[in-house]
Parts: sequence; C-alpha cells; structure tokens
Amino acid sequence: MFSIGEFAGLGRVSVRMLRHYDAIGLLRPAHVDPRSGYRYYSAAQLRVLNRVTALKDLGFSLQQVQALLDEKVDVAELRGMLRLRRAELAARMRQDTARLAQVDTRLRMIESEGHMDTGDVVLKSVPALRVAQLSATAAGYDHPTSITENLSPLYPRLMELLEKHAVAMTGAPLAWYEPAPAEPGDETITVHAAFPIGSAEVGPDAGFEVVTLPPIEQAATALHHGSMAEAFRTGQKIATWIDDNGRRAAEPGFAREVYLDCPPGEFDKWVTELQIPLA
Repeated sequence: MFSIGEFAGLGRVSVRMLRHYDAIGLLRPAHVDPRSGYRYYSAAQLRVLNRVTALKDLGFSLQQVQALLDEKVDVAELRGMLRLRRAELAARMRQDTARLAQVDTRLRMIESEGHMDTGDVVLKSVPALRVAQLSATAAGYDHPTSITENLSPLYPRLMELLEKHAVAMTGAPLAWYEPAPAEPGDETITVHAAFPIGSAEVGPDAGFEVVTLPPIEQAATALHHGSMAEAFRTGQKIATWIDDNGRRAAEPGFAREVYLDCPPGEFDKWVTELQIPLA
C-alpha cells in the first residue's frame, strides 16, 4: 500500500487532485485509516488513475470519465481514443506552426513597407495549356493551411493515374483556383492540381479531368522562393507592381502557380512561378 503522497508521485498527479477524485467518488483510496484518516492506495489503482488521466487528456469531463470507467473501457478502445486525440493534436500543431510562419512573414513584410523591390516582376503572355487535373474544395484563398491540406494529396494521386493510363507529363505541375459554387458570402474555392499533357490521348475512364486552360494575354509574374505558406509575400510584390504600373488584376485575382523546382520535404528550396492575369 502507498500513502497518498507516494501514490501521487507514482501517478504523476497532485495530492490535491487525488483528494478531489476521492471526494467525487472517481477514485477512492483502497484503505482509509479509521484513526488518522490517512488515505492509502494499492498498485493496482495506478491502472485506474492512468485511465482517468488519459481520458481527461482526451478532453472528457470528470463526469464523462466516471461514466466511461463504469462502462469498463478496455485497453484497445482506450488506445484507439488516444491515437485519435494524438492525431488531432499533431494536426493542430502543424496548423499553429504554419500560422506562426505566416505571422513572421507578415512582420517582415510590414518592416519592408515603402521599399519593396518589384524589379523582378516580369510581364509575359501565357499560351493555352492542355492539362490533366484533379480538384478539391478549400476553405478560402486566404486559408493556406486548408489549401495545402486539400491540394497536396491530389498530386501523387494524379501521378498514379497518369502512369496507369500511360499519359506522359509534358511540363511542370501547376495549381490554379476558382471560386466554388456556393451560397452568397461563402468564400470556399475550388483548387485544381494539374499536369500539362500536351496532345496525349486520354480514355473516358481515366479517373481525372482533361481541360484546356485558356491563354493569358498578359500576366504579371514573379518567382517565389520558399514554402508556399509564404506565397503571399511574392503575391504582394506582384500586386505592388500592378498598382505602380496603373494596371488591374483580372477577376477573381487568383494567381496560377507553376511549380518549377520542388525538392520533396525541402520546402525552403522550392521555386514557384506565380502568374496573375491582368485585365
């Protein structure tokens, strides 16, 4: 048997918390000395304490924890619940990390206001392009995390389909965006992952869409170096050039992205051309 202090140390919780669990009937001591009132716990009760702590970490209230303990949740169920919670926390950490990187980039942009170099913005025409594409829906053009989560899985899937149907890629992968059909005020967008395929023949059961992107008579373009989470930095440079030169972006103003060099996992080394069509 262990004193309440020893048991708290073994279970990595506070004595105050154990007293609270006792008061609400969640985890009673195995023995209470009738004369001194000292609480004592058994080693077997650590299993119960581990479950209580794990379920609390999953976000359950103590009342819900009590109900789950009464239902005798087995190890397999608890392991599954913890894995799900871990995946949720990992996803949140990725989102927070991406958001922090965006904040840092915004700060650098604010610090450079008034002296942004637009000398590397190039005005060019873009020919019509026949592509194979897969599409998905993202929360909005100003939600880079949502765009990445929905767009990125499309490329490996599209490559598998192209290989399966022996359709050769004839150029760099690209992404383009358009407003999704939605209710007024809804800012969701359709994201398209595409590969140029030239005049390759494609059967009706390929599993992807074949479209011809119209030519762009004039586009303001610039190379973006680094993660696409910071693409708005280059987008703002192009916007400054457009404004300085008395031009207007064509509606809806979304940039086409051509991924010129994208080493797997080395996002800081990516080179992407952003193309904003002009009105």
